[in-house]
Amino acid sequence: MGKKKWLTEDAKWGYLLVAPTIIGLVLLNVYPFIQTLVLSFSTTHPFGYYEITGVGNYVQMFSDKEFWKATWNSIYFCILTVPLGVFLSLLTAVLLNAKIAGKTAFRAIYFLPMVVAPAAIAMVWKWIFNAEYGIINQIIGTKVNWLTNPALVLPACAVVAIWSAVGYDAVLLLSGIQNISKSYYEAASLDGASKVQQFFQITLPMVSPTLFVVLIMRLMASIKVYDLIYMMVDQSNPALTSAQSLMYLFYRESFVAGNRGYASAIVVWTVLLIAGVTALQFWGQKKWVNYEV
Repeated sequence: MGKKKWLTEDAKWGYLLVAPTIIGLVLLNVYPFIQTLVLSFSTTHPFGYYEITGVGNYVQMFSDKEFWKATWNSIYFCILTVPLGVFLSLLTAVLLNAKIAGKTAFRAIYFLPMVVAPAAIAMVWKWIFNAEYGIINQIIGTKVNWLTNPALVLPACAVVAIWSAVGYDAVLLLSGIQNISKSYYEAASLDGASKVQQFFQITLPMVSPTLFVVLIMRLMASIKVYDLIYMMVDQSNPALTSAQSLMYLFYRESFVAGNRGYASAIVVWTVLLIAGVTALQFWGQKKWVNYEV
């Protein structure tokens, strides 16, 4: 009886095909994170030199009011964007799946914000929210400082984020809805179920795996939001502290102040925050995600 081979021919080809992805993941994600983790325990010096000094950066971070404000801003931004954004995406997907004229054109229109440059989107929305000549203030007939009022700046940015992401998320959810067998709806109609009952009893459970993926993607994007706030709220804005996210604070500490050790600690905290939220979602998915399609 011959010796059993460690790897079959199919297994060798499998490892060969996934090798580029694994190598890219290690080089572009794992190694930079390990380097960031080391820097978070270090004091950085000019020309890339650093020395490990312990947990000083974390002590400074957890005692910094600006850091906790940025953490709350990131969480608040998630609260503003994720529930409403996912709801509007699901509603849009259901409407696009209905028998209406011009569905293809509507899909292209909803997806358009994803292919437009973020800088162009921010510029247009800054004009819309402008306190002097913005179209919103012209419509309501009063002057509202949407981007300079500490209480309004983050909700205004959340509106832009939702508008930008609804189309992409709707396309993903639409693909999930279209994979549902028509026989379920036909059987429900024969039993006298209304469209609303069909949505809650068939569509929502069946599309829950896709909805779960969209929810994770949107939460991650909201927690690590940076570019939108950076382009909507400039450095001289009096409401900057009320809009500054964790990634915005990282940018200021790393590239403006040059304190890369402290900035690395902020990144590690952000990764842990995302990991915690993701783990909580995976724990809760057993109760509402239906994989039996």
